[in-house]
Amino acid sequence: MLTPQSNTTLEEIARFIEAHDTFAICGHVNPDGDCLGAGLALEHGLRALGKQVVGLLATEDPVEEKLGFLPGLENLVPAKDFTDEVEVFIAIDVPNVDRLKDAAAVHDRAKHHITIDHHASETSMAELNYVDPASASASDLAWELLKLLNATGKDQALCALTGIMTDTGRFSYQNVNPTCFIHAAETVEAGAEPNLIAREFFQSRSLPSLRLEQLMLSRMMFFCGGAFVCSYLKDTDFEKQGAIRDDAEILIDILRGIAGVRVALILKENGKGEIRGSLRAKDETDVAQIARDFGGGGHKAAAGLTYHKSLADALIEVPTDVIETCFPEDAEAEVERLCILIRSLREELDD
Repeated sequence: MLTPQSNTTLEEIARFIEAHDTFAICGHVNPDGDCLGAGLALEHGLRALGKQVVGLLATEDPVEEKLGFLPGLENLVPAKDFTDEVEVFIAIDVPNVDRLKDAAAVHDRAKHHITIDHHASETSMAELNYVDPASASASDLAWELLKLLNATGKDQALCALTGIMTDTGRFSYQNVNPTCFIHAAETVEAGAEPNLIAREFFQSRSLPSLRLEQLMLSRMMFFCGGAFVCSYLKDTDFEKQGAIRDDAEILIDILRGIAGVRVALILKENGKGEIRGSLRAKDETDVAQIARDFGGGGHKAAAGLTYHKSLADALIEVPTDVIETCFPEDAEAEVERLCILIRSLREELDD
């Protein structure tokens, strides 16, 4: 099927893959379960076809520990360490070159380029560009491609199901559609174990993660009649609790789960002088546009951004954008209340 944002079909991509031999596969910076699941599923599938394949990481940053059960994860290569030439670069779950970070150099050296994604984008970085915003996950698209290649298998199935389950919140988010249930059934038939994914990813929280949750909950700020909640974490919080960045990944979904909340935001210092922001929406509110305002992106109901000034500035600028965009009827009074509140926290934020 040719989607409106594509210049090709998965069938044509399958034929192109069959005609070439060497591939590099990479997803976006800070890869999540869908990004890694889709990329690893393709890597296993292409290798089963006898292709030479390298899976790349966009940066040297460690991936989320809870995804360590994914087969082949240990073989992923930081892109800056990969200097070989490849015929084809496959960008998976990534809409533009900027999100490839260190892998952009490998992309530029490749002779041919393929993009497979479910993020709507106004730009293209590939001669073969397949983008389907209606797809629940990139892993759904990867699984469809593997079926066309007749390259499914147990490892491919586990990786793809992990991506589907994580990007749909175990089939609970707004992006869920009939196709992702069909693909889930197919992956289980191929050998994937949903209970393994549930146990390793969804039911495995460290004590430092729980301590970070306590801090986050103690700092919650509600606006717009309780429809918007935001909170924050500082670098020192991670240090004092013996936590790693992965320990905070689940926290945004806890904020989103509060009754009455339509939009949730958490801002976290990332140890590199930057602020990572995560946004979630519970209804039809579009938080991806807010993320794009700060150079980030994502989906309508789940998006992220990186902010390059102080945490105090972030706690004014990003929530202000949320309020003005999502709750314009309350904007003037609520932004004023926000600014007063953050000014009262300046000493704590600067500590």
